[in-house]
Amino acid sequence: MTAEAGPMPHDSAQGRSERRRFPGWRWILVAPAFPISALIGRAVGGHVDAGEAALIGGVLTGAGLGAVQWWAANGALGRVVAWIGASAAGYAVGLAAGAAFVGYDTDLGDLAVMGLVSGAVLGAAQGLVLAREGHRDLAVPWAVAMPVLFALGWCATTAIGVDVEEQYTVFGAAGAVLFMLLSGLVLARFMPARSQVA
Repeated sequence: MTAEAGPMPHDSAQGRSERRRFPGWRWILVAPAFPISALIGRAVGGHVDAGEAALIGGVLTGAGLGAVQWWAANGALGRVVAWIGASAAGYAVGLAAGAAFVGYDTDLGDLAVMGLVSGAVLGAAQGLVLAREGHRDLAVPWAVAMPVLFALGWCATTAIGVDVEEQYTVFGAAGAVLFMLLSGLVLARFMPARSQVA
C-alpha cells in the first residue's frame, strides 16, 4: 500500500516565485500614454468645460490608454477590441459625469472627486471585460483600484504645480508614473502567473 503523494513544499514555493512583483518592462510605457492621450483628447475635444468636450476627449483618451495598457500587458487583459472599446466608453462616460459633478472646477478636491467618478466608471467597464475574459480574480481588484488611482493621479499632478486650469482630459506625468507603479502592482498581484507579461 502506497501513500498518495501530497504537494511538495518546493512546488508551492515555485508557484509563488512565478508571480512577479511587477508585470514587466512593457508596463512602464503606460506612464507616457497619459500625457500623450491627454494632449490628443484636448486637441480634438477641447478644454473639459462642457459635456460634449468631456465625451469627445474622454473617448480618445480612454481609447489611447486602453490600447497602451493592452499592448503593455502583452494581450493578458483579453481581446483587444473589447478592452479598448470598454476603456473608451467607460472613460468618456466617467469623465463627463465626474467633470459635470464638480461643475468643471479644477481645485484639488474637485479633481480628486472627478478622478474617483471617472475611475469608477472606467474600472467597472474594464472589470467587466476582465470577468468575461475569465480573469475574475483580477476583475474586482482592478475595478476597485481605478477610482483610487485616478483620484491619486490628479492629486499628484496638481501637487507638483501642473497647470490643471487648462482642463485636460486626464492627469499628467506625475500622476501617470504613480498610476503605472500602483496599477502594475495590482496587475502583478492578481493576474494568474501563467498570464503575466514578460
